[in-house]
Order: sequence, then structure tokens, then C-alpha cells
Amino acid sequence: LFEQLHEPAAESGLRHRLYRVFFHHEDRAERNFDVWLIIAILASVLVVMLDSVPSIKARWHEQLYLAEWFFTLVFTVEYGLRLWVVRKPLRYATSFFGIIDLLTILPTLLSLLFPASASLAVVRILRLLRIFRILKLVEYSSEAGVLMEALLRSRRKIFLFISVLLTTTVIFGALMYVAEGP
Repeated sequence: LFEQLHEPAAESGLRHRLYRVFFHHEDRAERNFDVWLIIAILASVLVVMLDSVPSIKARWHEQLYLAEWFFTLVFTVEYGLRLWVVRKPLRYATSFFGIIDLLTILPTLLSLLFPASASLAVVRILRLLRIFRILKLVEYSSEAGVLMEALLRSRRKIFLFISVLLTTTVIFGALMYVAEGP
């Protein structure tokens, strides 16, 4: 299935080599790319988190802002290259990882139009889902299917539990407001 979704655009040359680096994990260069990608993802999420702390933002905002745009540029180039190396770019763009990749660069780009959307850049943590593929944990997807089926079958109980929890929280919140005042 993976090979069907991400067919290489060419069998030799730069596109094929980049395809191997982006979508395979057998040789050293391919694994090193995965490691650097994971480090970049974690660093970019850390930048977003640090920028949300007022004391750190007051002192380091300009550097954090530049780092955020650096990571956005790196991830945008990587996404563009991924689209370039596959035979059917639309198929990759609409795949699970293609959508995740796009969602990780959109918040920063949208922040040019809507400044409040910059804090959504923390969705980059979703890119860490690549670890499952890199570490060959996809073979456990049948167990994930069993878990999803159990959650779907228990959805009424889960909904009831969450409803009771929210109701209790609102009641105790209202009591605290009455006891402590505004």
C-alpha cells in the first residue's frame, strides 16, 4: 500500500535519490534524514512552546520568531520536494502524511493574515507520527484497529462519562465562584 501511494517519479537521478531519502529507511542516509527531521520537528515545537511563555517571549521574541520562520521554510521546502519526487503529487498531498505535512506549515503562513493562528504551529508535533512508520510500528496497526473498534463500541459510555465530568466541573466551578467571588 505504501509503495502504491508513493511511487517514485523516476528510477534514477536526483528525484529518485530524494524519493529514497524521504520515503525509505534502509540505508544510513535515509535513517539520518529521519533523525534530523525528528530533531527539527521537536525543535520547532519547542520554539512555539517557548514563545508562549510571557517572560521568555519578552526577552527572546525576535529570535524565536526568526526560528519559527526558519522551521516553516525548511518544512515548506521539504513538503515541496516530497511532492516533486513522487509520481502522483495529488495522491501524496491527500494522503495521511501529506495532510499532516501541510497542516504543519499552514499556521505560520496563515499568521501573515491572521496573527492569532501562529500559536497553532504546535500542530507540528503531529509530524512525530512518522516515528511509527520509521520504527516499523505500522505492523501493529491491527491492534490499533481493535482499539478503535472498542472505542467506537463504547462511545455512548464515553459520551456519558464526559457529560457527567463536564456537568460536575461546571457545578463546582459555579460553587467556587459563589464562594470566592469574581
